Amino acid sequence: MIIEIPKNSDFSIHNIPFGIFSTQDRSPRVGVAVGEYILDLAAVAELDVFDFNTALLEKDTLNDFISLGKEITARVRKKIQYWLKDDNSVLAGKPELFVKQSDAQMHMPVAVGDYTDFYSSLEHATNVGKMFRDPENALLPNWKHIPVGYHGRASSIIVSGQPIHRPKGQTMPNGAESPVFGPTKRLDFELEMGFICGKDTQLGESVSTKDAEDYIFGLVLFNDWSARDIQKWEYVPLGPFLAKNFASSISPWVVTLEALEPFKIKGPEQEPEVLPYLKYEGEKNYDISLEVEIKPEQGEETSVCFSNFKHMYWNMTQQLAHHTVNGCNINIGDMMASGTISGKEENSFGSMLELSWGGTKSIKLKDGSERKFIEDGDTVTMKGYAQKDDIRVGFGEVTTKVLPAKE
Repeated sequence: MIIEIPKNSDFSIHNIPFGIFSTQDRSPRVGVAVGEYILDLAAVAELDVFDFNTALLEKDTLNDFISLGKEITARVRKKIQYWLKDDNSVLAGKPELFVKQSDAQMHMPVAVGDYTDFYSSLEHATNVGKMFRDPENALLPNWKHIPVGYHGRASSIIVSGQPIHRPKGQTMPNGAESPVFGPTKRLDFELEMGFICGKDTQLGESVSTKDAEDYIFGLVLFNDWSARDIQKWEYVPLGPFLAKNFASSISPWVVTLEALEPFKIKGPEQEPEVLPYLKYEGEKNYDISLEVEIKPEQGEETSVCFSNFKHMYWNMTQQLAHHTVNGCNINIGDMMASGTISGKEENSFGSMLELSWGGTKSIKLKDGSERKFIEDGDTVTMKGYAQKDDIRVGFGEVTTKVLPAKE
């Protein structure tokens, strides 16, 4: 092996995820994560080993690379795997091709043109329905018939490591007759995964569940930040607005669908039967373990949630088929988030709203402090990995610190 990869690394030889990095002496460019290192693909291209226009490896987003199509991008990934295993390959004896991840700055991997957020976890939707509506009829009548979603704000999606400010807005305090303005008192994370579209469609075209995977380049961890008190006051009748669009955070490495192939798994039974355009064949869910940690300003981190992407009621092929069934066009770099990923157990609920059950319970942290929602100075970190026998493919992490509201 050209580079030594630690045993439990998220970035094993089986992964080879793509991202955009820079260092003090390297401008933003395309790289892949290998163990604790980044392989600089722009530098590798100078060895004249690729059969495409390698100038796009010096771009500051992956969009142009993705637009080459999976036949080429998958071949690049396979070549890298082969070179890393071969001690006599083109990478041998060339330490200048590698950069330590700790010495690099990561950037947004793609330019996101449009962003859609789904609501596809049965457990999450049921929990929210119980809290805010009728516990006996937690799900709205449409929920088991369509993958519910809404168009979010692409411009405020940020990469891991970038802090956010507590958002301000209108809220309606319990028992009050008129709204008040100020910083949210119920700042929340939502544990999600996002997929990146890898192929354009034209207006009027639809993508079938059968073809959907051809249109999905890869996945990232996604924290859909939410201001619950602002959301409660504003969301009727048109849904989320200021409660969601102030920030969403993603992990910097895009794990390809090909790398996740070994972790496919059967999804939950869908009852009642879905309409024909939402039917699919084969295993379309993924067994990806997910975890959320909260770290107070001075304290150590506490894991507050252990969930899994396999819980999704609606899978990605159904989400994309539904999104495009009316002829809505998609573009390379568009991002689709899964919706909060909650399991059946209390410690698998993917938001503070559920973990604190609407603020009625406290979550204890290791330093003795308690949380119902996220406080200023807290850092929220999400991690995810898939493992089967000796094959491990991980996402690294998405980590974000919350700063006080701006004056």
